Amino acid sequence: MRKISLWLLMGALTVCTARAQDAATQQQLDKLAGQIQDLTDAQVQQNKRLDALEKEIADLGEKINQPAANNSASVDDLKKLAEQVQEIDQKRQDDRDLILKQLEKLAKLNGTNGGHHTNYNPPPADTDNSSPTPTPPANVPSTGHPYTIAAGDTLAAIAKAYRAQGVKVTVKEIIAANPGLDANKLYVGKKIFIPDPSAK
Repeated sequence: MRKISLWLLMGALTVCTARAQDAATQQQLDKLAGQIQDLTDAQVQQNKRLDALEKEIADLGEKINQPAANNSASVDDLKKLAEQVQEIDQKRQDDRDLILKQLEKLAKLNGTNGGHHTNYNPPPADTDNSSPTPTPPANVPSTGHPYTIAAGDTLAAIAKAYRAQGVKVTVKEIIAANPGLDANKLYVGKKIFIPDPSAK
């Protein structure tokens, strides 16, 4: 009888330890996912600045080709812009390298998690208004719901969760309502619009 009790106690301790390790690993994965999202957002901002600088350089190049005028750009202005573009491009490359390193860490952590995956299908989050929700295109119903992408989300899971709540929406309709949305690259924290054709 003592042996059975001892075995039961050891089994309970092993299960508790495994659960604590899974929770700690999940917390690390969530933290890394947040850091990767921050880096991705920074890279998007740098890309926008780089595009703006490239446009300025193109505009200045056109001005140089025009007859000289008082408002023409100087060679120094162009050099300065070129240096800024190179600096931003270097920062973008550094961010890319950092993101790749974070992804490698995430992959290693996921590998040490014993292959456990958490099936997480959160209900629609209609109350989060911390950042603007995209405006749907003209050919999409204007009624619908804002939704913030959470860890583990897929468009199919999001559509299924809304259908369970009576909103008859498909993955195709979600993609149509969110131009530029890539079903294979959902970023945690990104706001999307879920169209609801049945809403009045």
